[in-house]
Amino acid sequence: MARNRRLILSSPSEVWSLLSDGRRYGEWVTGTQQVLAADPHWPEVGARLQVRVGVGPLTLDDTCVVRICEPHHRLELEAKADPLGAARIAMNLIPWGENTLFILDWHPLRGPGTRMHGLPVDYVVAIRNGMMLTKLARIAVREHGEAREAPVPHGPARH
Repeated sequence: MARNRRLILSSPSEVWSLLSDGRRYGEWVTGTQQVLAADPHWPEVGARLQVRVGVGPLTLDDTCVVRICEPHHRLELEAKADPLGAARIAMNLIPWGENTLFILDWHPLRGPGTRMHGLPVDYVVAIRNGMMLTKLARIAVREHGEAREAPVPHGPARH
């Protein structure tokens, strides 16, 4: 299993807003070339997200299915990319003051990944997932800052 942790300087609800928008996964999930489809009820249990992943011309279509959803706290996906098999992706959001401690676990479930599972594969996946969490953190912090800077109306305008 590859495990990554990242302190994100935004609240769990702000980070959750990114996780709960399936169309935005391409912005922060490393290797995603295109989000092909997102169920309108994403991220409810059973919802699907279809993405094209790869590097350059080497691509695979991947389907992620929500297996566990606890809004603002936990999201677990089963990612299926045939012929490579499937993996469990567990994301936990832990309040840390006003911020979020984000823990990401990746574990192969089926296919060749289960036989290759171990130090070399986990190391490569941990690097990829670390890059992914860095992108997610940057987006959350940027949007958190924009929300704080947005003007707040002080009542009806008087002329």
